[in-house]
Amino acid sequence: MPKRPASSADLPKSVPLFPLSGALLLPFSHRPLNIFEPRYIDMVDAALRGDRLIGLIQPEDTSEESPKGQAALQKIGCLGRLTHFEENAEGRYFIILEGVTRFRLIHELSVETPYRQGVISGEAYEADYDRTAGEAAVDRARFLKMMRDYAEYASIELNWEEIEQTGTADLVNFCCMVSPYGAAEKQVLLEADTLSDRAETLIAMTEYEMAKGGNDAAPLN
Repeated sequence: MPKRPASSADLPKSVPLFPLSGALLLPFSHRPLNIFEPRYIDMVDAALRGDRLIGLIQPEDTSEESPKGQAALQKIGCLGRLTHFEENAEGRYFIILEGVTRFRLIHELSVETPYRQGVISGEAYEADYDRTAGEAAVDRARFLKMMRDYAEYASIELNWEEIEQTGTADLVNFCCMVSPYGAAEKQVLLEADTLSDRAETLIAMTEYEMAKGGNDAAPLN
């Protein structure tokens, strides 16, 4: 299997693009995906033959989960490395993408493949290759309090023993990925400059949600 890129210098100049509304991927986190559209089955096949890298990026118009054609895309996405795949009887795939680094979409390529491809740059995100980058600046106690408050608010149970053993960066990124917020909020979390900014942004979103009252929010799970 091709090695995980260790810096922006290891990134290919272009990657397959997977536009998917509301799907957040962050470095070292894992995103399971069911692949059933023929264009994306072709994309997975090509990734498996090559470097196993796929650029997950949100469309600007979130009314469709994965719009066809050349719908405008966000400028920032996250590169994922295909670390697991299963093929079922219908030729569909279940895959897991491991987040590598955020990237800026420079421009799309004119291609004959059924899936889109784009030229990317990851130079602004060198810290994404360090799993613990920015942890010291995160107020972990404040973040854990938010988790406890939300667990009580949404009447859910969390494995606190496991949480206490989880690194701060992994914890923040996981909570962001499973948070019950929409595509616009997920894009804000993706584009947060630092881990601390991302943690504080999620705290603010969650505190606002709880302040609205009621119990209609989807739980963190």
